[in-house]
Amino acid sequence: MDWDVIREKLHILSDAAKYDVSCSSSGSRRANKGRGLGDAACCGICHTWSADGRCVSLLKILMTNHCIYNCAYCVNAVSREAKRALLTPEEIADVTVAFYRRNYIEGLFLSSGVYRSPDYTTELLIRTARILRDEKNFNGYIHMKGIPGTSAALIRELGRYVDRLSVNIELPSAPSLRLLAPQKTKENILLPMRHIREGIVERREEKKHHKKAPSFVPAGQTTQLIIGATPDSDRTILRLSQALYEKVSLKRVYYSAYIPAVSGPNLPAIAKPPLLREHRLYQADWLLRFYQFKADEILTDEAPDFDLDLDPKACWALRHPECFPVEVNRASYHALLRVPGIGVTSARRICAARRHAYLSYDTLRRLGIVLKRAKYFITCKGKYYGTSTDPAFIRRQLTLREAPAAYEPMSLF
Repeated sequence: MDWDVIREKLHILSDAAKYDVSCSSSGSRRANKGRGLGDAACCGICHTWSADGRCVSLLKILMTNHCIYNCAYCVNAVSREAKRALLTPEEIADVTVAFYRRNYIEGLFLSSGVYRSPDYTTELLIRTARILRDEKNFNGYIHMKGIPGTSAALIRELGRYVDRLSVNIELPSAPSLRLLAPQKTKENILLPMRHIREGIVERREEKKHHKKAPSFVPAGQTTQLIIGATPDSDRTILRLSQALYEKVSLKRVYYSAYIPAVSGPNLPAIAKPPLLREHRLYQADWLLRFYQFKADEILTDEAPDFDLDLDPKACWALRHPECFPVEVNRASYHALLRVPGIGVTSARRICAARRHAYLSYDTLRRLGIVLKRAKYFITCKGKYYGTSTDPAFIRRQLTLREAPAAYEPMSLF
């Protein structure tokens, strides 16, 4: 293998992969049973940081930046002048193992442009995964892309070898697809996601009867949405995310602020990515997944976009003064989750601690509650510790306390 040629290809394909953020903690249970290389079972593999704070890394590249599609926002679109490269399955497998042996990486995140056709591209991905698993005995984390338009049989075959699959929706509505990616359809994107979900459900049922049943995408599936390339409202995006969590059991939706790396008549003329908007979407997504909120509660027809000055949970609380203040010694777990300054862990601590004694204001601080926010929405032993219950006053206080953050692009390469 000519490593000079491989190095040049890696330079091209790693740079082309930097716009894909749909990659994070694996949750894989693929263990090394005393033979082969790698182990994704002990603590999982992450894009940048593990759950225990360790910085870990994946080999994150495209198999190829050749693509038959001409998406207006994409640097790899077929009509764009770019230096093109293709790594064969054998080359990717050799590089992955060589990098692992040198302790450069702990796994592989492999995406690809659509080369010749969706099915042909997926066949190359399957061959890569098969070489790693069967020939190289590689037991580390592998995350690959499900290509929209791929047949169900090939999606099922690929899912046997990888830990996670992601099918990127990218644009949040059918009109947006017609505007910026007319060769793609909503149906072609959603169909592979349904196939992956069906395979996961079927394998879960098999595991109940046969413990040694082979795994199928054990770390689940994810997707990515581009934020700011189209005029879609935040409410449209959040409702789509909720539907995906409910209907195809996504592990995670990733939001990527649109980076104006290319220009075109249908693309917005912006100076920098809308990173604060992306941040608000992640906060709202957290409310959907862990705080028992619904998208139509967080954003409404009257206010379809996020308030960039205040987080979504605080905005909801200020719109619903009739729900507050709540008495922390009697409120349900669901009601506590809705209080700004009280998170999932601290709500559980409150419910556990008050079984033994009434909680005081000082006790709440020791339980991890952010009292500078929560005090406006709670009472403790009947006493209100905020200075006013007026929503306008509370909003002024909360926005004053919001620390200004510099949301600037970060280069990973």
